[in-house]
Amino acid sequence: MIVKDDLLSKLRRYFDLNLYEVKLWAALLSRGVSTAGELSDIADVPRSRSYDILESLEKKGFVVMKLGKPIKYIAIPPSEVVERVKKNMHLNALDKIKRLDTVKGSPLLAELETLHTTGINLVDPSDMAGCVRGRNNLYNHLDMLLKDAKKSINIVTTDKGFMRKVEGLKATMEKVKKKGVRIRIAAPMNKENKAMADSLKGVAEVKHNDKLNSRFVTVDGQHLVFMLLNDKDVHPSYDVGVWVKTPYFASAMDNMFEQVWESSK
Repeated sequence: MIVKDDLLSKLRRYFDLNLYEVKLWAALLSRGVSTAGELSDIADVPRSRSYDILESLEKKGFVVMKLGKPIKYIAIPPSEVVERVKKNMHLNALDKIKRLDTVKGSPLLAELETLHTTGINLVDPSDMAGCVRGRNNLYNHLDMLLKDAKKSINIVTTDKGFMRKVEGLKATMEKVKKKGVRIRIAAPMNKENKAMADSLKGVAEVKHNDKLNSRFVTVDGQHLVFMLLNDKDVHPSYDVGVWVKTPYFASAMDNMFEQVWESSK
């Protein structure tokens, strides 16, 4: 059985499974009923791992163990699996939210805040830098920085990046705009993203830019996040950004932004 890597990747992402799990599940789907040994050979998964992985899939509701010997496994219809996964994800999310809600206003959070404040005060400014991997993590980090903005937010991005930022960061932009923060975005404008640009009226200033092919964000002339890869050539999971807190570097990038902004339409 040959399953395309693209399909395996989608199964991992949508169903929150590891590589061995999706290989064995796909193999079982192609057979309907099979033993662990047969599935191991078909899916190219070590036999020593097959039983544990199939047991994991059974607990998650993907397969059923058939009674009798030798032990065989039965594939659950994919449509039923989707419903089971949705239900489990929903219950797990609710449980995690409840646990996190109990932390708010608790002595534990106060202790954590004290630890963080004390630690930050001891950090040399040159150490306030980090690598952020994965587009989802990048946008979470940007959202955090934008929430704390006091004066300005400058963004240079691509046409697709502009659309992603409107979708992911618009709510935060609206909140900080009410605090008087000036938000400016320079990005290639086209028919596809013009409607999104119009939706930012009163929230952010948007100008067409096709001269500077780059992706970076500065906040208050203090924080800078710049992306290392072209978003057209990288999968979202492998996107990489660098965050630094340095007025020197951020100001230099702000100066570059001003030149782009003044020459943009």
